[in-house]
Amino acid sequence: MPEVHETRRARLRDRVNASGSASALVTRPANVRYLTGVAPPGAVLLLGRTEDLLVHGTVPGTTPATATTAADGRPDEALRIHPLPTPGGDPAVAAADLAAAQGADSLAVEEHHLTVARHRAIGSVAPALRLSDVGGAVEQLRVIKDEEEISCLRIGAEIADQALGELLESILVGRTERHLALELERRLVDHGADGPAFRTSVGTGPHSGRRDHRPTDRRVEEGDFLSVCLGATYHGYRCEIGRTFVIGTSPADWQIELYDLVFASQRAGRQALVPGAAYRDVDRAARQVLDSAGYTEGLPESTGHGVGLEIDEEPQLAPAAMGKLDACVPVTVEPGVHLPGRGGVRIDDTLVVRPEADGGPELLTITTKELLAL
Repeated sequence: MPEVHETRRARLRDRVNASGSASALVTRPANVRYLTGVAPPGAVLLLGRTEDLLVHGTVPGTTPATATTAADGRPDEALRIHPLPTPGGDPAVAAADLAAAQGADSLAVEEHHLTVARHRAIGSVAPALRLSDVGGAVEQLRVIKDEEEISCLRIGAEIADQALGELLESILVGRTERHLALELERRLVDHGADGPAFRTSVGTGPHSGRRDHRPTDRRVEEGDFLSVCLGATYHGYRCEIGRTFVIGTSPADWQIELYDLVFASQRAGRQALVPGAAYRDVDRAARQVLDSAGYTEGLPESTGHGVGLEIDEEPQLAPAAMGKLDACVPVTVEPGVHLPGRGGVRIDDTLVVRPEADGGPELLTITTKELLAL
């Protein structure tokens, strides 16, 4: 995809130039990878006046060639690799000096990523440069995915589905949350993932349905709700899936009622995923189902979020979020309800927004959402 990265940099350059800056410095790792296809540890991208440079420090055990190799290839020929000659230097500071050497009089930086100390160091090494803020320009470019990116997400979702499906076929009673989480992460790698997209969450009994629950040594018991949230990273792209099950043969009435409610909320959120829909309207569609049933306290701050090179990126599907969905935007829809002391339900899918003419939202995570008794 070398030409893709060159095109992405050209789009960013147009934005930077339009704002009055001659060059730009990209330091956020996910943004560097998006624009170059690689991201050695600590590397930064200089979008220069005369040439683009990937500036990186010396990484023990690597050479400039191996340090800039990614799972999806090498950087394009229009990008020059500039390793620092000595260890210990700051690639961002070195890049600012290189920008000045190219004759730039201004440099747009990612102020939301730079520390104050690093920003000051950049200003001191190249005092003639006028520093400005590039803002979230790269993150905005990343929102709409091309089909190659969506393909990586789709494969990651298939891996996550497979890992979860295999776990559900095993004996669960008596095993700890921590053990199940570790097994899921191992299965992700076994099936071709770069690794987990985030720390796998497994909650049983009173822990079930809690967002971002960290697995404990609690053991699975008959009659428990079991909620699982996991994700796979494939070629840098991250997706997620969350499901809730019952351990035993017959769910209690309250478990069925709660599950059906969260399922209805999640379905309403999924159905609202159409190009042109306001972010907050998607959140409202899912949230009002729970609100109408009296569950207004303790709900997640958002119904979902974008995914890609990071597991939580723009857009945010939240009550105060501003903006509207475009086609080819992958997002999660993940409502949940947790009842303190009893447990709860979370249902989480990764989908891609598609127009109705193309079949509507594309569901990437396809593990059944039927309330299974395991």
